[in-house]
Amino acid sequence: MSAGEVAGTLAVGFAAGMSSGLLGIGGGILFVPGLVLILGESQLRAEATSLLAIIPVALVGSMQQKRHGNLRGRDALWIGVLSPIGVFGGVELANVVSQKLLSYLFAAMMLYFAFNLARRALNPR
Repeated sequence: MSAGEVAGTLAVGFAAGMSSGLLGIGGGILFVPGLVLILGESQLRAEATSLLAIIPVALVGSMQQKRHGNLRGRDALWIGVLSPIGVFGGVELANVVSQKLLSYLFAAMMLYFAFNLARRALNPR
C-alpha cells in the first residue's frame, strides 16, 4: 500500500467515524464512495469492504448512543436479525450485475434518501 493509499484510507475511516457519530449514517455511505473515488476500488470491492468495516463503527456508535439514552434496542434487534437474511441475496445479486449498474443503484439510493430527508427537514410535522 502506498503512502497515498494509507492516507486516503485513514481519511475515509476518520470521516466515516465522525459522520457516523454526528449523523448516524453508519459509515457505509462514506466508505463506499471513499473507497471508489479516493482509493480506486471497484464498486463491488468497496461494498464488500464497507460491510466488514462497519462492524466496529456500529458497535462503538451504538454503545455511545446507548450511554445517552438514544438507542431503541428492540428495533435494533429486529433490524439486526433480519438484515443478514437480505444480505445473502444482495451479495449474490451484486456479484452477477455489472459494476456500472451497482454504481447507478448506489447513487440512486443516495439521491432518493437525500431528497426525502431534505423534504422532511423542510416540512417537519
